[in-house]
Amino acid sequence: MLANWRLARKQPMLRARARLVQEIRQFFIAGGYLEVETPLRIPAPAPESHIEPIPSLSWFLQTSPELCMKRLLAAGYERLFQICHCWRDGERGGQHLPEFTMLEWYRAQSDYRDLMIDCEGLLVTLARAMTGATAVAFRGRIFELAPPWERLSVRAAFQRYCGMSADEALRLDLFDELMVEKIEPQLGWGTPTFIYDYPACRGALSRLKADEPDTAERFELYLGGVELANAFSELTDPLEQRRRFVAERDYRAAQGRLPLPLPEPFLAELASMPPAAGIALGIDRLVMLFCDAESIDDVVAFPPEEL
Repeated sequence: MLANWRLARKQPMLRARARLVQEIRQFFIAGGYLEVETPLRIPAPAPESHIEPIPSLSWFLQTSPELCMKRLLAAGYERLFQICHCWRDGERGGQHLPEFTMLEWYRAQSDYRDLMIDCEGLLVTLARAMTGATAVAFRGRIFELAPPWERLSVRAAFQRYCGMSADEALRLDLFDELMVEKIEPQLGWGTPTFIYDYPACRGALSRLKADEPDTAERFELYLGGVELANAFSELTDPLEQRRRFVAERDYRAAQGRLPLPLPEPFLAELASMPPAAGIALGIDRLVMLFCDAESIDDVVAFPPEEL
């Protein structure tokens, strides 16, 4: 039988991946976080118009561990992290897999600004462990990971890269298109970039700013034009969360897409959740960064086409 040489050649990359995951665990354990495991197969994911879950019998493979981890926060757990597999249908490309590995962490009594500091600390720690320095080489460039990192509001990004306001882009239904085509490729060159303060209608599960109710406390982290993480100051109002879920569910239904039930146990416990912040970071893309990999296929043992 012929050896699978393509798989054999991945051994250095897979060893680096394993080391990176071990360093991530040590970072969070040292920070007082509890590592948890929540079910991968759930009856109801969060309804989100831009994410397509994969059915598993009458349930779904999780698109994120978010809802179960927030239920743990509501039960009194204060600092949590999890490294797990997630699934999203229709996502395939050089930076996307339908099955991928997610790191999520949550902090009670925190907001999205605390998570920015976490991100800076995590990537510097990983860089020192993996390279012995605070800089990494990626796609022909050197990226300095030592803070400070760029912080760019969504509204400033639209003015800088699109020549129009974010509000005008929303009114013309161009917001998402311009984000993908004009703004995201410009982010995170030299140092990583936090793009923050999204319009309320793009807030997902985040809370709105107390003094700017049209703005959501959300950020995304980019490096070299690649999105690494998505973070929120978490919404804890169950009535507002239900309203957003129903709006997303109705939008999906209007498009003829798979109907999704509402996550009722999560909604029932949300009022008990303390002020908190949470973030999802893609492990596969992080490995791409530290291994200077061109494709996400290079940093996993088996892309789906090879199974």
